[in-house]
Amino acid sequence: MAADGTSDPAAPQEAAGADESAPGALHRVSTGLLRGYLAAQRAARGLVRWVHQRWRSSLQLRVVSSTLAISVAVAAVLGFFLVQQVRSGLLEAQREAALNDHAAGVSSAINALQDGDQSVDSEELLESIVDDLAGGRAESGAYDVMILPSVSGTRGFVGGDVRSATVPERLRETVQASATGEPAYWTYTEIRRDYADDEPGLVVGAPLSHTYELYYVFPLSHEQDMLDLVQNTLFVVGALLCLVLGVISYLVTRQVVSPVRAAAGSAERLAEGELNERMQVRGTDDLSRLAVSFNEMAGSLQEKIQELEELSKSQRQFVSDVSHELRTPLTTIRMAGDLLYEQRDDLDAAMNRSVELLQGQLERFEELLGDLLEISRHDAGAAALAVEPVDIRDCVLKAVGDSEQIAEKRGIKVVLRLPAEPCTADMDARRITRILRNLVVNAIEHSEDRDVVVTAACDRDAVAVAVRDHGVGLKEGEEHLCFDRFWRADPARARTTGGTGLGLSIAKEDAQLHGGWLQAWGEPGAGSQFRLSLPRSAGQELRGSPLPLVPPERSMGRGRIARPAPEEAPAGEPAPAEEQGRTTTAGEVG
Repeated sequence: MAADGTSDPAAPQEAAGADESAPGALHRVSTGLLRGYLAAQRAARGLVRWVHQRWRSSLQLRVVSSTLAISVAVAAVLGFFLVQQVRSGLLEAQREAALNDHAAGVSSAINALQDGDQSVDSEELLESIVDDLAGGRAESGAYDVMILPSVSGTRGFVGGDVRSATVPERLRETVQASATGEPAYWTYTEIRRDYADDEPGLVVGAPLSHTYELYYVFPLSHEQDMLDLVQNTLFVVGALLCLVLGVISYLVTRQVVSPVRAAAGSAERLAEGELNERMQVRGTDDLSRLAVSFNEMAGSLQEKIQELEELSKSQRQFVSDVSHELRTPLTTIRMAGDLLYEQRDDLDAAMNRSVELLQGQLERFEELLGDLLEISRHDAGAAALAVEPVDIRDCVLKAVGDSEQIAEKRGIKVVLRLPAEPCTADMDARRITRILRNLVVNAIEHSEDRDVVVTAACDRDAVAVAVRDHGVGLKEGEEHLCFDRFWRADPARARTTGGTGLGLSIAKEDAQLHGGWLQAWGEPGAGSQFRLSLPRSAGQELRGSPLPLVPPERSMGRGRIARPAPEEAPAGEPAPAEEQGRTTTAGEVG
């Protein structure tokens, strides 16, 4: 309302704005609480994972923790029984003393009642008895006295500031049901006073006559203090004992774990190739014997590895020398064979056939020598790459062109499925073309007169080529054996193309030299597929392939996405990327 009596239109708008901001503020508060809760939850999970990892990885932590847990459990059990024994002993001693004091008080009160002056009022006599007995100190210590009536309407007498409600009703009922001269009854209770706090106590009662009952109230504060002192002492001593046992277990386990850790570190360095690694030997105990045995094993292993290296070096040198030495006589034989081959039309049919066979075997012999030299260079680590940006499609076309005569001779069609855009990668074109030519020739040889499909694809990080045939296929496990030297799927199968048995081995070495993969898939009767995957940049780690290793039609036929076994990826390389669904659609050419 304005000063002149008119309404202010801004006021409702401000109120509405405040109402609208309230839900927003509440939402922000709830969002902040939710974020805080999620952060705390993540921190708690991280702490649990860290503790779990430390528990699994540290033998010393498990031993010390187990020792502390067992020590705490043993100390708690022993402390509990010890406190119970002390408590029982204190209460039993106090109870015996209280019963003796009460018996003496009952006897004194009965004598006072029997010997009392008849002219004295009974209430005055009872009050004087309470005054005489109350506040005394005897074997049980200080106590209070009460004479309570057994029938209603009769006055009771209480010494000191203790209340009559201190005596439990169940005890009074028991005392009232007993006869004079019977043993006293007792129970534990809470002593209630007029000007002090409640405290634990012991009440002993017995009938004084058919009208009154005599009760002694004994405080147990002193016993409670003693029991608390015993409990605190046991707790401190138990905690110190557990701590000492934990330190002892830590020191003891350290004497055992430290040499074991040293042995593990030495074994890891030895496995990494540091053959001169040895453990320190100290003393003559069991751990020292372990160190001596480890050093002897390492020395023997070093000698064996050196012998194997020397033997392998000798074998590689032998293969290289033999290959080089055979080239000279092979050149002479080759010249003579070429001369005979050019004049084969002038010879009779038998000699003509012999010359053709000689020419074919000479070509195969030259290929074998070339492959032996190439494999010896790979073994010696002398193979080098001439890397340059190359379009993988050019390598595919050249490899297929080199194999065209073999395919025409067999009546087989090679189908190309190449992408429309260039797929450039850093590679040695000569070696990659040799790999692809070897894969295409092998596919033609084993295709059972069916078409061979060559597919190329690329993505941001890699390029790939897959060669698919529909022949006899590979049995389980042969997708790894096919890259072994001189391995053949069917030893009885004739080689129509004159292969040397080293082609796939050299191809795999060339692929690994590029940092790539050469993998195989096959099923009996369903053909096989070989996939070459290369990184687009030299030195880049290959994490996946643009093409699946298992042909899509085989995956769809099974009703699921087929995944290659983990061992299909070369050792030390990540799993292929087709598990992540990375595929590239390519157009079909030719």
